[in-house]
This record gives sequence, C-alpha cells and structure tokens, in this order.
Amino acid sequence: EVQLVESGGGLVQAGGSLRLSCAASGFTLDDYAVGWFRQAPGKGREGVSCISRTDGSIYYADSVKGRFTISSDNAKNTVFLQMNSLKPEDTAVYYCAADPFQEGRAISTIPLYDYRGQGTQVTVSS
Repeated sequence: EVQLVESGGGLVQAGGSLRLSCAASGFTLDDYAVGWFRQAPGKGREGVSCISRTDGSIYYADSVKGRFTISSDNAKNTVFLQMNSLKPEDTAVYYCAADPFQEGRAISTIPLYDYRGQGTQVTVSS
C-alpha cells in the first residue's frame, strides 16, 4: 500500500525557514514522479515543485523559485522541501504527492497525482 506522511510544518515569521519531510512507503521513489502542492484557505490547489520520474529533473513554480528546494533521499525513501525566505502568501496546507505514471515535468499536474499525504500546515506571520 502506497503511503505518504508529511511532517515539519509549523508557524514561522516572514523571512524564516522550514523543512518539510515526506516519508514514503509501499513504493520506491525512483519509480514515481514525486512532488509537493499546497492549498491556501479559500484558494485552489497549487503545484509547488516536483521531481521527474524519468530522469530526476526538478521543476518549481515561479512563485517559489529561488526560495524553495526539493530533494530526495532514496535510502530513506523520503522527499524534502526546504523553504527559505518564507512569505505570508506561502501560508497553506502542504501536501506531498506521488504518481507512477505522470512524468513529473509539469507543475500544474502535481495536485492530480494518484497518491497524496494528509498534509501539513505552514503558517507564515508578517
């Protein structure tokens, strides 16, 4: 059974940093496209970053480029999202997602991935 469990969310002041973790089980990261998307109150789901299933290429939404870094530790089967220079508009529930068929090259498709975790709240105060 595929499972994704996020952790690392919390409350941080603007300009601060957080590191989200996503522990995966039931599959091998290398075989899936993996990524993060977020949903702010009253807004739709927004793809944040993903790692391609085919060649490991990494993609970011323009809104987080230069501030967020996605990475994976295949030995631990864990995906990370390092978030620096956080802004109040980054406030959202962040979800880890994975899909065995998506290539993992289009940010917009991350919210459509077959599997997702329960989400972790990130709140950035001004």
